[in-house]
Formats: sequence, C-alpha cells, structure tokens
Amino acid sequence: MDWFVLNAFIEAVKRKTNTPQDVYDAVTWSAITPLSEKSIQQNGSSVDFPDFTNGQWKARKNSFALDDSY
Repeated sequence: MDWFVLNAFIEAVKRKTNTPQDVYDAVTWSAITPLSEKSIQQNGSSVDFPDFTNGQWKARKNSFALDDSY
C-alpha cells in the first residue's frame, strides 16, 4: 500500500495537482513505526498516539474515497 500512496503523491506533485494525503496524514503514517518500536521495548504495552492536529481532526472533512453515487 505504501508504494501506491507514494506513487500517487509523486504523480500529483509532478502534475501540480492536490496530493492524496496532507501533512497530518503523512506524519501519522510516519509515526507508526517508532511508536510500535517503543511499545515493543515496553513489553507490548500501549503507547499513546500523538494528536498532530491538536484536535482539528474532529472538524476535518473526509475527502478520501468519497462517492455520492452510493
């Protein structure tokens, strides 16, 4: 899946169109590995996931895979 997202991002930049993910999505995807490593170091305990949007995600419009035909 990562290849498809990265490829779509590169193509959007080359075509100067909107990218398929914004900075908040990108940082969230990037945080998964270090947070997983931290959890493993703590014998699999839960690790809090940072809110990189400071709560703004709650009011954010979902633009992924929207199709009004359903």
